[in-house]
Amino acid sequence: MKKYTKSARKGEVGRKWYVVDARDLVLGRLASVVAHRLRGKHNPMFTPNVDTGDFVIVINADKVRLTGRKWLQKTYYRHSGYIGGLKETTAEKLLVKRPEDLIRLAVKGMLPKNSLGYSMLKKLKVYAGDQHPHDAQQPEPFTL
Repeated sequence: MKKYTKSARKGEVGRKWYVVDARDLVLGRLASVVAHRLRGKHNPMFTPNVDTGDFVIVINADKVRLTGRKWLQKTYYRHSGYIGGLKETTAEKLLVKRPEDLIRLAVKGMLPKNSLGYSMLKKLKVYAGDQHPHDAQQPEPFTL
């Protein structure tokens, strides 16, 4: 009798909600754990071609840490699409202007670059303060 590996299907996946407090956590280490949860690799039913991940809420994004001189040396680029439209900003300026984007961009780089990865990124909710509007989903605290 042959035993077959059971692959997850889209409707079979039960999703949980987790809250991660980013206060005094290093950005890259936080992002790798969050990307692991979003992708669903912690789940025994993990299937690479199905989104089996959970929802993750990150609070206190404005209190995340970077090591070394990365606040001044790490640059983020974006392009307007026009000639000469390359814009750059440092991590320090991005923390002041849009602290949520620091975590979102770090996690985005660790997810697959296809439509499945983009749908995984939609399950990430990042907030600068310690309040979030997802109390109705009864999120569980997740510590690193």
